Amino acid sequence: MAIDQKILSKIDNLRREIEKHDYSYYVLDKPTINDREYDKLYQDLVDLETKHPELVSDSSPTQRVAGSAREGFVKKEHRTPMLSLQNSYNPDDIVAFYERIKNFLKTDEQIELFCELKFDGLAMELVYEDAKLASAITRGDGLIGEEVLPNIKTMKQIPLRLNKDIALFEARGEVIMKKSAFKELNEAQQEAGQNTFANPRNAAAGSIRQLDPQVTAKRKLGMFCYASGVVEGLTYSKQSELPKILDQLGLPAMQVGDFKSFAKDFSELNSMSDDKKQKLADKWSAQLSMTVKSPEEAIAYYEIINKIRTYLNFDIDGIVIKVNSLQLQDELGFVARSPRWANAAKFEPEQSVTKIKDIVVQVGRTGALTPVAIMEPVLVGGVTVSNATLHNQDEIDRKDVRIGDTVTIQRAGDVIPEVVEVLKDKRPKDSKAFLLPTKCPECETDVFKDEGEVVLRCHNPACGAKIKEGLKHFVSRKAMNVDKLGDKIIEQLVDNELINSFSDIYKLEEEALLALERQGKKSVENLLNSIKKSKTPELGNFLFSLGIRFVGEQTAKSLAQYYGNVESFLKATEEELLSIEDIGPKVEGSINEALSSQAFVNEIKELLNVGIKPKSPAKAESSDFQSLVFVITGTLPVARSEVKKYIENKGGKVSGSVSKKTDYLVLGEDAGSKLTKAQELGVKTLSWEELQQL
Repeated sequence: MAIDQKILSKIDNLRREIEKHDYSYYVLDKPTINDREYDKLYQDLVDLETKHPELVSDSSPTQRVAGSAREGFVKKEHRTPMLSLQNSYNPDDIVAFYERIKNFLKTDEQIELFCELKFDGLAMELVYEDAKLASAITRGDGLIGEEVLPNIKTMKQIPLRLNKDIALFEARGEVIMKKSAFKELNEAQQEAGQNTFANPRNAAAGSIRQLDPQVTAKRKLGMFCYASGVVEGLTYSKQSELPKILDQLGLPAMQVGDFKSFAKDFSELNSMSDDKKQKLADKWSAQLSMTVKSPEEAIAYYEIINKIRTYLNFDIDGIVIKVNSLQLQDELGFVARSPRWANAAKFEPEQSVTKIKDIVVQVGRTGALTPVAIMEPVLVGGVTVSNATLHNQDEIDRKDVRIGDTVTIQRAGDVIPEVVEVLKDKRPKDSKAFLLPTKCPECETDVFKDEGEVVLRCHNPACGAKIKEGLKHFVSRKAMNVDKLGDKIIEQLVDNELINSFSDIYKLEEEALLALERQGKKSVENLLNSIKKSKTPELGNFLFSLGIRFVGEQTAKSLAQYYGNVESFLKATEEELLSIEDIGPKVEGSINEALSSQAFVNEIKELLNVGIKPKSPAKAESSDFQSLVFVITGTLPVARSEVKKYIENKGGKVSGSVSKKTDYLVLGEDAGSKLTKAQELGVKTLSWEELQQL
């Protein structure tokens, strides 16, 4: 039979689009569409391949688990594949799933089901050999993932040794970030002038995929284990027995609650107050896995969880229903990339409809123009929402968002508001397409797109909005740390023409501050003391505070370590900058562009004139390790900070990751992926004793 080229082309296009979204979600941790849109694309491909089985390919997304191991981590194979589940959004599909099971098993007997939450995080496998944590592997493509053991070890919730001696136990689950921790992290990111995360799932995935475990350690991550891979040394016969086993082993898991009691507690859910819902959600939050006797009970579980998920302190995007008997699971087996004995019933995102009253354009510290929709306030997932970012012109054009439009909005990851869809049948007849301005809304300077970027930028260094945002970054905690100088005061000071540059902050006088609204003598005194206290920052913090594009906190520390003082930094050359490990051509170009600006250099000199005295990094006691780069891994006889200090005192540099520029790996017990990476690159290893003899 001749191949229908139109169908083949349609299938090929769907595969390519799904693969593109898979890469964005699983590898980059930056989803480009929501789950519902993705599942629709996937189902369209399944339908076409079902109708045309002759066109099914082994390389189709329907025949394998999405994602791949990320460059920068050691790749490691799972002993048994980590598969994904079939998805549905209609509770009635739970009945269809149940009937498929019975038909396959050819039985009329009742089949017990096990229901649990579908956590929205990063899938992870913890491998315990002889009861000791030996490996931690991300799902990757289901067959091969990323070895992230050093990062997982920073999570205190994860035991380094099981409570029982077991030859081999592979625990599978999801690394998550609670909503409270996510809010705290984003506030810290924003305060430090860094990018915020879109949702808790991205924050958790981004934290685990840090090449430096020290960064992961600072993030408040959690994990729920809910499945096992290969197990040697214990047996169990039901899925519902696993949470108790996990708990006995010391692994975090959602425990099993009684469904009848659960359903009784929430029997009047629709008429409950928010406070009552929150109290009951807190009561049940640690035992939301349950066995049920029928698909009807599974649907009831689905509907209750859907209504209380807003009140939980972690993100879920559905429930998972499994056949409880492991023997029946074995009989049912697998179909394509999914187990036949399990199904994911996902929730529709919590959405509301509102109207866009206006679209305003905000200007950030780097001059980026960001359009923001100002909406009629509306309740979404228990939170009143009135603003939503529209990101850039491409995003506005893709969704065709206009002032006056009625739109459907949701909170991405139940946190960040986003416009999902424009209800065009309700659009005013006189509406016009929205275009970002060609001039900066603050200073009216022409704006441009930098090469390779999607955002428009204002390049005027005297732009009022850029000045305000730059000042907010300058005083932030990880920069100059002027803790009493908040955003509102900065805006007040700029609007009253009391400050226009960093150095102006150190020229403020009590009399001028007292003349401002809502500024009393005590608050002014505290502010001036805070400013005075900030005059002796670490050199790295000072360089970070200057707001040079692409120079983050770590790069600023590297610059401080290399140059030692401000005067030397101001004379930086291209060759010197590129010799620093953290700096590539992009960052070097940005630094040199800043240093070639006479206004920028003059401002640094003025900061020194008004009394800023950056503290140079501790000087090396000798030059024994001059120009040598070390990486430290494993458990050493002394504290890692002591090893780092020893190396730096002899002129060496300590890096967080192994690369071609690494000269030595200082090795302790329980070394992980850094040792493997060093062996691949031929990097020499040293013990603590050998380091001291070097």
